[in-house]
Amino acid sequence: MATQKKSPTPSVTPRPMGLAYLVGRLDHVLNQRLRESLAPAGLSVPQYTALSVFRAHGSLSNAQLATRTMISPQSANEMVKQMEGKGWIERKPDPAHGRIIQISLTASGEAILEACDARVVEVEEQMFPALGEEARALLHGQLRAAVKALSVQGL
Repeated sequence: MATQKKSPTPSVTPRPMGLAYLVGRLDHVLNQRLRESLAPAGLSVPQYTALSVFRAHGSLSNAQLATRTMISPQSANEMVKQMEGKGWIERKPDPAHGRIIQISLTASGEAILEACDARVVEVEEQMFPALGEEARALLHGQLRAAVKALSVQGL
């Protein structure tokens, strides 16, 4: 009786496909597309985020801005200097607390933000071309809930 040699089975390495991996990949690709989309207007993704945060929340301190834009306080400080130099934001002392400087959006900052909003919407529509308004609202709610769930202290 002759023994047959088994041919080696090709080793198939499964691709990582967990939700955390896919969200990370999406973050990477989305950031790249947003950079490409905003660059012609002279705006970085963190700057667009910061201007959007000012529009939504009004004036903020540098520490609050850093938290809401997901960058370090040092990076936020540098970004604030750049945006102030371009006339997109202004800094004023907080009337209730002299050591805190409140930062707010200027008319020029609002204009550049509005000009870039359409570019960001285009990227979002590219990302989910088949989603209708109801499905987008559902996804938006689920993403907000995920952020909230992971932001709880003590994790």
